[in-house]
Amino acid sequence: MAFDIEMIKGVYSTMAERVDKAREIVGKPLTLSEKILYNHLWDKTPSKAFVRGKDYVDFAPDRIACQDATAQMALLQFMQAGKPKVAVPTTVHCDHLIQAKDGAAKDLKHANSVSSEVFNFLESVSNKYGIGFWKPGAGIIHQVVLENYAFPGGMMIGTDSHTVNAGGLGMVAIGVGGADAVDVMAGMAWELKFPKLIGVKLTGKLSGWTAPKDVILKVAEILTVKGGTGAIVEYFGPGAISMSCTGKGTICNMGAEIGATTSTFGYDESMERYLKATDRVDVAEAANKVKDYLTADPEVYVNPEQYFDQVIEINLSELTPLLNGPFTPDLSTPAGSEMTKKATDNDWPLKVEWGLIGSCTNSSYEDLSRASSIAQQALDKKLKTKAEFGINPGSEQVRYTAERDGILKVFEDLDATIFTNACGPCIGQWARYSDPKNAPKNSIVHSFNRNFAKRADGNPNTHAFVASPELTAAIAISGKLDFNPLTDKLINEDGEEVMFDEPTGWELPPKGFEVKENGYLAPKEDGSNVDVVVASDSERLQLLTPFEPLGDSITGAKLLIKAFGKCTTDHISMAGPWLRFRGHLDNIANNTLIGAVNAFNKKTNFVKNQLTGDYGGVPDVQRAYKAEGIKTVVVGDHNYGEGSSREHAAMQPRHLGVAAVIVKSFARIHETNLKKQGMLGLTFENESDYDLIQEDDTFNFLDLNEFAPDKQLTLEVVHADGSKDTIKLNHTYNEAQIDWYKEGSALNLIKKQNA
Repeated sequence: MAFDIEMIKGVYSTMAERVDKAREIVGKPLTLSEKILYNHLWDKTPSKAFVRGKDYVDFAPDRIACQDATAQMALLQFMQAGKPKVAVPTTVHCDHLIQAKDGAAKDLKHANSVSSEVFNFLESVSNKYGIGFWKPGAGIIHQVVLENYAFPGGMMIGTDSHTVNAGGLGMVAIGVGGADAVDVMAGMAWELKFPKLIGVKLTGKLSGWTAPKDVILKVAEILTVKGGTGAIVEYFGPGAISMSCTGKGTICNMGAEIGATTSTFGYDESMERYLKATDRVDVAEAANKVKDYLTADPEVYVNPEQYFDQVIEINLSELTPLLNGPFTPDLSTPAGSEMTKKATDNDWPLKVEWGLIGSCTNSSYEDLSRASSIAQQALDKKLKTKAEFGINPGSEQVRYTAERDGILKVFEDLDATIFTNACGPCIGQWARYSDPKNAPKNSIVHSFNRNFAKRADGNPNTHAFVASPELTAAIAISGKLDFNPLTDKLINEDGEEVMFDEPTGWELPPKGFEVKENGYLAPKEDGSNVDVVVASDSERLQLLTPFEPLGDSITGAKLLIKAFGKCTTDHISMAGPWLRFRGHLDNIANNTLIGAVNAFNKKTNFVKNQLTGDYGGVPDVQRAYKAEGIKTVVVGDHNYGEGSSREHAAMQPRHLGVAAVIVKSFARIHETNLKKQGMLGLTFENESDYDLIQEDDTFNFLDLNEFAPDKQLTLEVVHADGSKDTIKLNHTYNEAQIDWYKEGSALNLIKKQNA
């Protein structure tokens, strides 16, 4: 039986009435996304039609999921909210703090040793506040959610950008910062700008070497890393219906890489099959009763241009295997000769050193089975693997079932390392090098979602390419980045030319899923007597001190850094070895913006201290300003804050004294996180004003005392020679968000309201 089945039935019980009312108010047929959104309004019954991309709307999500790295800060904030228990079903999943090195058993033992303080904290907080807890080794959060909690037509938020994975089961699932999650945990509404809608019509059918991964790699090529910003991507068409549920999850998962608010698919038989296979017959039966409400109205998919803001059509029968990268997930290249030319022209290493399969994107039973069919062929055809192999199963249920069915043994027979059921290399938790910064130039291929510089192994010279699990396996075996399994031959141990046959696999395990210990711990009914202890001298955990309001008069602020080019959350707050400090704000603040490129010298972590004229690391210079009571400004380029949902990228600058971030454009989650922490997140009215900013600039906000919705702010930029520029800045703050700013943070306002 499913978790929270009564809650799920409750969602379905209101769907017909609310959706019918919304259709009447909007005056036209509805997409699936709109149906879910209108069924989850905080005010319950719809009373107005919302303007896409403009209206801020209060929603009531059904549940929350948190991974261990972000859960620490989220729960430290929730502890200040004054609530005895979370208001909606919530889970914590320990998947980020397990480093991949020697293999599952040793790596898990090591993680439980070095991170026991954090795991114990998360378990005790979960027990106290009614939160379900998934132990280290239980699995990657998004795969566990898909197997246990996701349900068609539901709405959930999660403190990880790849929460969107649950769209594979027809949810509107959205990645958020911890402060957003705290609002919902505390029983308050969750605010979101009503999304625009992008429709992706899938015709034809996947076959041979093409996989669901290739669909999202193609969409990323079309939309780029910011083309989905502020929008829900809704997939439909015969190609969508023919795809497996976990394949749909893969596509939705990487929607985070195009900046989409989330992605989703309409309820169909593949979802019903998956629900039943994962012991949720009761959810499938409940969904079947309202199935017409769990997909778009028929007219929408017949004439999508009338109902979506943008429509893309992809013929799956014409799609070819793709590799995206390096250094960005939207640079797409077909396997084979085109890669040969592009890699040669750009000096990308053609030799592949590692092939990595897994992560929250591609770690299902289906993914492992299809990749293992290629591995088995290598054994049968007497091929020696040229690259090393690493495998991360998505959950203990997937791992146990795959081991039972002999899938993992196939990989092991090729000398693959089976890592823990955890994120591992996907998020930089990979002990590949002892000195990553000075590691050699190389190429790797993986089935993960992101491939920013230094993300997997800390090596800025690692060129990471994203591909399907089956293509990753073939390329790893060949050892060549430009290998095309459809056309290319390999020489086996007997000197014979051999070719791979098409991959095969199982959508679901023929013998059904099985697991002995899934790793779940239910919380106490009454956790009032549970003590949550945070040692005052801990290096890993630190109780939070509320932020002071920045005020309505910011003058004399100094430029901290003018970031050049791509500045993701990895650049602002790196993961990898820094994950151990995710629960200690002051310690993790020592990595603030150390990956951002200084526009004035093109170096990282090397900025000018205007007080001394010397250059130093960004956190060191910022702490010097803070010691003198001087506020600072960060300036950035397009899509600033792209990538993870980590609110540390907002909290750390705020903690150190940054008052404003001024950029050409923001990634959605990061902009919200800045607002939640009581900061100014602003954009240049004229993008060219970015070029006016000089290294020794001082900033005066001239009309911050008139901060109001839809009203520009005026900034005086004072240069070192005494000359000045006055520029206009745009913002998207509404009245409630301006109140967060005035109170110092959204959490401060919650505490005030609950006092």
